[in-house]
Amino acid sequence: MARPARKSVAPTKPLLKPPVRIGNVDTAAVIGELRQLHEEAEDENVGRMPADEELFQALLYLEANASALKSEKAQRKAAIARVRLWEYLREQADLHQTKAIEHARAAGAEWADLVPALAVKAPSAAYNKAKRMQAAALTAASRTDRPVRRTPEAVREAERLAAARAAAERRAEEEAARRHVLLAPVAQRLLEYRTGLDNDEDVTFWLDQIAAVLPSCQTRTQLVSLQTYMEAVVRELKKVERTTGRAAATTDDARLAYAAAAELVRR
Repeated sequence: MARPARKSVAPTKPLLKPPVRIGNVDTAAVIGELRQLHEEAEDENVGRMPADEELFQALLYLEANASALKSEKAQRKAAIARVRLWEYLREQADLHQTKAIEHARAAGAEWADLVPALAVKAPSAAYNKAKRMQAAALTAASRTDRPVRRTPEAVREAERLAAARAAAERRAEEEAARRHVLLAPVAQRLLEYRTGLDNDEDVTFWLDQIAAVLPSCQTRTQLVSLQTYMEAVVRELKKVERTTGRAAATTDDARLAYAAAAELVRR
């Protein structure tokens, strides 16, 4: 019986199953453990072993001096650790080579210039190889656990989505900055006349939050937080009026500050 034809996968479709990856490794600590194994085995060359932070050179030393370990258990442990560290290096290579390619392109390098460096035979092959490697970088930077497929089409789609996210974030930052121009003076007035506002525990808490963030309100998170705290103050003041039947502001200045805040958060 003939095999059923295998369905072709759209080149832009994300991988359904994330590949198993080594992930973050404290490489210096692992090299330090391997150094200790060689010291315990009285490796006469261990003094020449590179520093723990020099991962590549340390791995070359450990490979060349593997026979210095006398017990089979130590040899097995060291060899497995070396396999793990080489796999870690393999995972890092695409990320860092992609950055190098980006820097070369930004400095005016043509794809033809990168042909020998990428060990390919044509500029188009250099482009496609660079795009495939970029999949690793885009997966690392993505906000999902669905890896980018290693095809030029998938990478271009991931780049498009990343650009769209970045544009949306810039618009949000610009909107937050625009609103801050309106929010800051109103928030400052609430703080100036807070003695004329109800001293309910929740009202006091949110006013304290405004006081903490307002003097250094610069980042998008701080700008959004100020908006949130303003809304919370207005909400709690209205709650006081609704549940107690008394006015939340007792002075003219406090009433004007409260009214301005309530008007602003309604927009």
